[in-house]
Amino acid sequence: MQHIGAREFAALLASAEASRQTAELPLLLDVREPWEFELASLRADGLVTVNLPMSEIVQRIGELDPAQPTVCLCHHGVRSAQVAAFLEQRQGFTSVTNFTGGIDAWSVEVDPGVPRY
Repeated sequence: MQHIGAREFAALLASAEASRQTAELPLLLDVREPWEFELASLRADGLVTVNLPMSEIVQRIGELDPAQPTVCLCHHGVRSAQVAAFLEQRQGFTSVTNFTGGIDAWSVEVDPGVPRY
């Protein structure tokens, strides 16, 4: 499994926006509960985000494309690492990355406007 940090992800978003290649951005799979997603979310132009709680991954796996590059995000990076490993090792996803530090790292390192909880 690959890993990406908040600053690296911000650079990826900035590069895609500058080159107008936002269609090539990975899917951001936010595996937090809906209340967490509503409280604090990572939003960027051209970024497609799906909120699919970790507890629902098995039942809703068909909503995801195993060939699509996917970055998994949670609060601190633990749940997202578990989901990324599951997708890669058990579901045959070919390009899965864990967002280390999660939305909390995004708030601290990139966008202090995103609430911390």
